[in-house]
Amino acid sequence: MALAKYFDALEIRSADEREAAQATALARQVAHARAHAPHYATLPDGPLANLPVTRKSDLLAQQSANPPFGGVVATPFDQLARVFASPGPIYEPEAATPDYWRFARALHATGLRAGELLHNCFAYHFTPAGSMLESGARALGCPVFPAGTGNTELQAQAAAQLRPRCYSGTPDFLKAILEKGDALGLDLSSLTLGHVTGGAYLPSLRSWYAERGLTVLQSYGTADLGLIAYESEAREGLIIDEGVIVEIVRPGTGDPVPDGEVGEIVVTTVNPHHSLIRFATGDLSAILPGQSPCGRTNRRIRGWMGRADQAAKVRGMFVRPEQVAAVLRAVPGASKARLVVSLDGERDVMVLRAEAPAEAASALADALQAATKLRGQVECVAPGTLPNDGKVIDDARPVPG
Repeated sequence: MALAKYFDALEIRSADEREAAQATALARQVAHARAHAPHYATLPDGPLANLPVTRKSDLLAQQSANPPFGGVVATPFDQLARVFASPGPIYEPEAATPDYWRFARALHATGLRAGELLHNCFAYHFTPAGSMLESGARALGCPVFPAGTGNTELQAQAAAQLRPRCYSGTPDFLKAILEKGDALGLDLSSLTLGHVTGGAYLPSLRSWYAERGLTVLQSYGTADLGLIAYESEAREGLIIDEGVIVEIVRPGTGDPVPDGEVGEIVVTTVNPHHSLIRFATGDLSAILPGQSPCGRTNRRIRGWMGRADQAAKVRGMFVRPEQVAAVLRAVPGASKARLVVSLDGERDVMVLRAEAPAEAASALADALQAATKLRGQVECVAPGTLPNDGKVIDDARPVPG
């Protein structure tokens, strides 16, 4: 077992070992949250899929009503190391524990090793991204240059003098630094690795880095949860971090979807300080079948595939994915649906396309009106007809221009 290739033995344990360990960790997390995080004081017993989902909108409302953390933080305020603020604002705690955000694993998979300098171009103010990558690098035994954002000329000059091995930041900013270095005639050849997140890593940009001989891999995380999944040298999907439990659920619900089907990413952290249990990210993805060729055994997601918060305003009223989910629950035999919103002249029109028997159309129409307070048409289609893209509400109306 060549552990030098892996961050630790957790990455290559069997599925049965991982499942048993996660079940134990989840039970401990739920019990701890009940005892120390007021929001979860009445959390019910039962399997993970039966526990309530918490959304960003819920967290924002809870924090406004019960500042600063809305009752989801189990560690006393005066024992925290840092507090961050993301847009909303939503406040995130950082406890005084090494690699709190768990990014060491992702940086290790990128190729960063002890003693090598990380040129960290994430922001260090308000939001936690800078701290996330720095604490991960420090856990690997790596010094960090806290470069922050902006000013490509100073970034390039510092990199030429400090000779970092690895960059961390948004996918496109490394290209801007390298191009500025080229324009200034600087030697930036020490930069052979990059770890990127926080933006779209497009195929054209990936090819550009490869042509320069750089290995630039990506990860997916959020300010609330830290690392969720990361890319390895196999470059086939993103491997789920060992410190979280990830579910893919039908948007607007907490109902897990079959592997391969696109849905919303819901994450439970194994973190005694910040007790986020079934936290809905609002992002879409799908489980990628099989195991990564790199040898890591945890499940993989396909990466970021869009947003799950697909609310549309129809005839002056908002229609949301959870209302479409309520329609499905109300009608036996209906398994999947997509609400298409379009215009008939100047009038909003709703058509519910549902994978359901034809005889269910009338019941679906009634359920749609009950859930949305709006009348809509129903089209029943065969199972497997609707696209596998996680879209529950398709707003096909032209964008005002």
